[in-house]
Amino acid sequence: MRRVTLLTIDAIINLLLGVLLIAFPDGLVELLGVPPAAHGFYANILGGVLFGIGIALMMEARNHTETGVGLGLGGAIAINLCGGLVLCGWLVFGDLSLPLRGLIFLWFLVVLLLGISVVEIVNSFQGNHRKILKK
Repeated sequence: MRRVTLLTIDAIINLLLGVLLIAFPDGLVELLGVPPAAHGFYANILGGVLFGIGIALMMEARNHTETGVGLGLGGAIAINLCGGLVLCGWLVFGDLSLPLRGLIFLWFLVVLLLGISVVEIVNSFQGNHRKILKK
C-alpha cells in the first residue's frame, strides 16, 4: 500500500475513535459494554497514547529536517502500538468484568490498532528495501 493511503486510513481510524471518546455519553458506554469512566481504564489508555505520541515526537526530533509536515508513518506506528498494547494489557491482565459485547469491541480495537501498525511496519520496511536496491 502507498504511504499516503496508510496514513489516511490511520488518520480516519484515529479521528473516529477520538470523536467516539470525546462524546462518550453514558448510553454509549452501556451499549458498547465498556468500563465506566470512573474506572482507571481510560486514564491508562490515554497514558499509552500519550507515551506513543512522545515516542513519535522523539522520532520526529531526530529526523533533522525542518519540513514541519507532521509525525508521519513512524509516529503513527508508535502511537498505535503503544495505545493498542496498553489496551491489550488491560484485556489480558486487568480485572475487567465486561459483557461479551464489551470484550468483542475492545479486542476489535486491539486487532485494528495492532493490525494497522503491522501493515504500516511492513510497508515501511518494503519502502526502505526498495530505496536501498535503487542505490
